[in-house]
Amino acid sequence: MKKIYLLAAVGLLMMTGCDLDINENPNYPSGSDITPSLQFPAVINAIADATGDQMFNYAGFFAQYFDQMPEANQYNKIAELDIDETTDLFNRCYRTLYAGALLDIEDIKSKTSNTADLFALQTMRTQAFQLLVDNTSETPYTEALKGSANSTPHYDEGQTVYEGVLKELDEAEAALVASDKMSMTDPMLDKDIEQWKGYANALRLRMYLRLIDGGVNAADYTNKAKALVAAGNFFDDDVKWDVYSDQEGQFNPWYHSVFELANNHCAGYAIVEYYKHMNDPRIGYAMKVRSSDNTYVGQLPGSKQEPTVYSDNSTRKNSAVSAINYDITHAMPIYLFTQSELQFLIAEVEFRFNNNAAAAKDAYEAGVVADFTNRGMAAKAAAFLAADGAFDSAADKLQLIYLQKWAALFMMDHMEAWSEIRRTDVPKLSSMTAAQVAATPAAYTPGEIIAPGRNLKGNGNIAMSLPYSSDSRKYNVNTPSKERKVSEKVFWDVK
Repeated sequence: MKKIYLLAAVGLLMMTGCDLDINENPNYPSGSDITPSLQFPAVINAIADATGDQMFNYAGFFAQYFDQMPEANQYNKIAELDIDETTDLFNRCYRTLYAGALLDIEDIKSKTSNTADLFALQTMRTQAFQLLVDNTSETPYTEALKGSANSTPHYDEGQTVYEGVLKELDEAEAALVASDKMSMTDPMLDKDIEQWKGYANALRLRMYLRLIDGGVNAADYTNKAKALVAAGNFFDDDVKWDVYSDQEGQFNPWYHSVFELANNHCAGYAIVEYYKHMNDPRIGYAMKVRSSDNTYVGQLPGSKQEPTVYSDNSTRKNSAVSAINYDITHAMPIYLFTQSELQFLIAEVEFRFNNNAAAAKDAYEAGVVADFTNRGMAAKAAAFLAADGAFDSAADKLQLIYLQKWAALFMMDHMEAWSEIRRTDVPKLSSMTAAQVAATPAAYTPGEIIAPGRNLKGNGNIAMSLPYSSDSRKYNVNTPSKERKVSEKVFWDVK
């Protein structure tokens, strides 16, 4: 384990001081002494850091997993969707993915012809670009990462990027030479090329479903999704960056960035009410009961400063809501793909496209069990599936699959939860305003999200995407001239 921690530290050091130009990094050490074996953990670490820190935080607000504590102000802008390029919400992720992960990938590719290594690199490159597109839709791709040959890359449409990296992934897998074994240090999947293939197939499935619902060659991608599920060649457990410990300097990066501000996050109203409605024992995993009555109470989104929502001053106290339990996050892995999410995606394909309710039920239940197991609650899964979480008794089985995926991604992978809400429209947006929910909570339908009570730039909805990086605006003249608004949808979100 010490070796893994050391490698994680190496990855962090290699990211430090990244230049704002995504094509150049003058602080990046070069030379034959920097081997692919040392660089590859840095690639994974950079993608994990972007996913598990900044994205984990803002997407947690957007997915309505948590909100701003009533007596705190650190994340008011996120909670109230007061977000534009000046907010700099995406800058760190943009730099980390381009100047950290993607530049490292290009450098390693120039140093090796090992096809197993190249395939693993392409799998990580695919996920990095998927994340970039899912945040801002357009992103530099065809002209990016060319160094001084092009320091101001053109932005490509999201569809071009998605289909481009999927084609690259297919080509990298087709080029695999059976005798090639991974030579790079791999603390995540232990150089198991079959697990890397399974990870790549899961990424394909995730992206195919977004292309299908985005109306892009839907028949073709439906057939591809069905073929992936029929073959069943996926990873076995979770794809996670599990290098953190409960020691100073080795904390999970999200915990490290928030623990000094530990009174900033409280439980979100939507997830609390859904867990309560489903009699779901997972409600106690990451939330604390409020001390006054030992109940779980969520904060209505973006509402702590909105007098039309909360008129009673007692509701503006931290004691009025359930706090997030930071203690579970000290050494929490960063999940790049959970087994639970994978099983819910398989269940969707079986139900939507194969009309196979029995197979959908099997995958659905596997998804629930996988999540309960990750939370140390495996013994409680069967009772949940026999009662409120029962597949057979659900009036809308596809909605149940989507809602349980949302429930399972809480405190696991918030970026994917936000993306899946936008793709599926589940949880759907409530017709009630935050003020109306506060006034008549019994009229609210659990399993719906709520437009933030103070919704400054969201156009009455949740965040649909993020503005472009302001660093890109400063340093790349080819950043789209029109500023992207938080209310604008990414290319695959056409509902």
